[in-house]
Amino acid sequence: MIVHHLNCASMCPLGGRALTGSGGLITGSLVAHCLLVESKDGLILVDTGLAAADTAASGRLPLGMRMLARPMPRPEQTALHQVRHHGYRPEDVRDIVLTHLDLDHAGGLPDFPHARVHVLAPELDAARRRSTTIARNRYLSRHWRHGPQWVAHELGGETWFGLPATGVVDNILLVPLPGHTHGHSGVAVRQPGGWLLHSGDAYFHHDQLRDHGRAPLGLAAFQRLSDTDHRARLDSLHRLRTLHAHHSDEVRIFCAHDPHELSELRRAAAEPTVERGTP
Repeated sequence: MIVHHLNCASMCPLGGRALTGSGGLITGSLVAHCLLVESKDGLILVDTGLAAADTAASGRLPLGMRMLARPMPRPEQTALHQVRHHGYRPEDVRDIVLTHLDLDHAGGLPDFPHARVHVLAPELDAARRRSTTIARNRYLSRHWRHGPQWVAHELGGETWFGLPATGVVDNILLVPLPGHTHGHSGVAVRQPGGWLLHSGDAYFHHDQLRDHGRAPLGLAAFQRLSDTDHRARLDSLHRLRTLHAHHSDEVRIFCAHDPHELSELRRAAAEPTVERGTP
């Protein structure tokens, strides 16, 4: 199994590194960290970043995201482009495993219409209902208008390092980390020498994995505003901190938007930076 660390959307919010912890003095730097997994049964994507159509015409994105996150229009950063860059076709992606269905994590689903899409059942239910204003802004139904092959996973008593989990495909599990959304999940991927845990938006900045560690002011404020259940999200963060404290030699934890973590993991994997403009 080979794991590639991709940035499937660069975002440059105003406020600089004081707001996000990275970037310049005026604009900050955030990424959409996705995984492309080469397995014996085909390709697997963990999260998809933004859709190719949304990148080509950024006006399709909600105004709030365009104003706050300020995603850059870089089609070469889409998962679709990067799958092709690695010498594959879109239909070679057999499975997509999602941390959650926010538009910057599931936006690329239409680019891989033949893939099975794995997600926790409570998340799929919340995205289909879109019962609040926040839900209608974060879940864009056009991203699954093509009728994906949904695989909605329920918990069945399996555990992973003491945490509830459910198997998805060989060597990949969903690990519930609710709070950011109702059905938010981490995605655990076994690779030679240990595990990766993509924690999605359970935290936003690497310093948060330390006991009493904090995200920069702007990220902390955005994280609080985007929480569906703040107490549940803090409980999920506590579980991640405990896992990191006791099993950091076996599990490498990272989140979706921290460019520092993406750079570190690419260096560890000797992964080249192939797309223009990646922080």
